[in-house]
Amino acid sequence: MIQGTFLTPNTIDEAVKFFSSSEGSVKLLAGGTDLLVQIRNGFTKPDKIIDIKNIRELQEIIDNGNGSFTVGAAVSGASLAEHNKFGKNWPGVLEALRLIGSEQIQGRASLGGNLCNASPAGDSVPALIASGALAKVHGPNGIRSIPVEKINLGPGKTNLQKGEIVTQFDFPDREPSSSDSYLRMIPRTEMDIAVVGCAVNISMDGDKCIDARIALGAVAPTALLVDQAAKIIIGSKLEDDVLNEAAKACQNACKPIDDKRGTITYRKKVSGVLFKRAIQIAKERALKV
Repeated sequence: MIQGTFLTPNTIDEAVKFFSSSEGSVKLLAGGTDLLVQIRNGFTKPDKIIDIKNIRELQEIIDNGNGSFTVGAAVSGASLAEHNKFGKNWPGVLEALRLIGSEQIQGRASLGGNLCNASPAGDSVPALIASGALAKVHGPNGIRSIPVEKINLGPGKTNLQKGEIVTQFDFPDREPSSSDSYLRMIPRTEMDIAVVGCAVNISMDGDKCIDARIALGAVAPTALLVDQAAKIIIGSKLEDDVLNEAAKACQNACKPIDDKRGTITYRKKVSGVLFKRAIQIAKERALKV
């Protein structure tokens, strides 16, 4: 049961004012798919909840042209799936967000909430990182844009300052013959937490890869941007030996833990397997554009 103060600001400035001036334990509510479970299970007992989901900018999907979009941090997976262009330009981001929970959860789960919950296994986070998206952050000292990979510091921890709120995500222009993909490994067939997740975003010039971003989830305290794997494949024709080398780079980047859901050895191996599968999907999509 939620106890304490519940605030419903109508503007970003009002939300920042509430957030920055509040004392005690304060939580933001975007979709609530993580927060409400944490409250019910007693993991957190906030003195104040600030409901930001009804702020206009946080619910907008803006098509900027050339495959660039601005997506509000509280836009739900269901709303993003209904957009007639976003999924065509960023199918990997959409499929990652759509893996979170059931159809009912999709009506609430958001990119901003999934990122700021700061779970190492958040599905949409590797896809956001691979996309090169920037998080727009409003705070008492103004507005700043931060690469998504710089937001989270560890499980449940972000580098956001007191009073700062992630409000939107800015996706870059899409180059010709570019696309992305996201795959994860879970013990069950659906509605489970990733043991490993892998996102790939590539640009092709004919049969040659000319740009790439690769990210892994659930294999370290935060989702990882694997620059070394990208460097290996850029300039190649994605031959088997190149992909094998890049897969090893993914494995070497992993810093996983042993737990009941997977061992260190298993998670490292799966990261390489998912990378090779995800890049083939992204390549096929890019060449169809």
